[in-house]
Amino acid sequence: MTFDLTLRASSLLIRDDVAEFVHQRPDTRNPLSVELREDYKQMLTVVEHNRAVKVLLITGSGGSFCAGGNIKEMQDRLQGDDESVRTPAATRARLADANAWLRRLRALDAVVIAAVDGSAFGGGLSLALHADFILASTRAVFSMSFARLGLTPDFGAVYLLPRIVGVTAARDMMLTGRKVSAQQALHMGMIHELHTPDLLLQRARAMARALSRASGDAMGMTKKLLNQSLDADYDTLGAAEAYTQAVAMSTGYHRQAIAAFLEKRPALYDWERDSGSMESGDQQ
Repeated sequence: MTFDLTLRASSLLIRDDVAEFVHQRPDTRNPLSVELREDYKQMLTVVEHNRAVKVLLITGSGGSFCAGGNIKEMQDRLQGDDESVRTPAATRARLADANAWLRRLRALDAVVIAAVDGSAFGGGLSLALHADFILASTRAVFSMSFARLGLTPDFGAVYLLPRIVGVTAARDMMLTGRKVSAQQALHMGMIHELHTPDLLLQRARAMARALSRASGDAMGMTKKLLNQSLDADYDTLGAAEAYTQAVAMSTGYHRQAIAAFLEKRPALYDWERDSGSMESGDQQ
């Protein structure tokens, strides 16, 4: 099955059980424009309602992932005749709308991979942090650039970044707004793999195909457990584990996996086998 959709500032391609969403405004480094944010809502609706999709790959075109907020739109709000769009209430409403679809992105049953080439600044970095895996090119650059514009971090960054890199590193990035190289991001634990620009998308697609061989039910429930893991107590998570395992053990996928094991047939899902070997130099 193939589904191809061109949106206002992006494109969506679904092939079998992998969806690929590409930011398509490379001339302005793929900013988080009003159009792109609306595209995310539309894309999420399609993916949420397509139970066949097991993996969502997000990337940018033209050597940039996402440069963050659209500065031109910010200027237009500040200089325009409509004072209502620049009130604190209007800003809170815009961010409440963004947080709603960002929660949907983080809560997807599908595994989310962000392939970051070039800049991931401000809200663009916040966006990438919602992925389950971030793969980056050697020329990728990350920045919590909000401080440069006299702004505070948003798009879920204050929740996600300290949980991924630790409070000390998050404080450094958020208060300085400094640029972090791909190699530094790898050492911080922000990204999963680092590749040369020409191999980044190839590796991300191979990873997506490998993950798509797993049980969609098990992967989705595991994601939900992980999303609760730092905000719930031991007993609550233990009960949640019991409920999700009860569902997982009732699925046809589990029955087929057990049969394959006992009959000494290849496993339905084997990460080392399915992800493919990486030749020397593919991963830094």
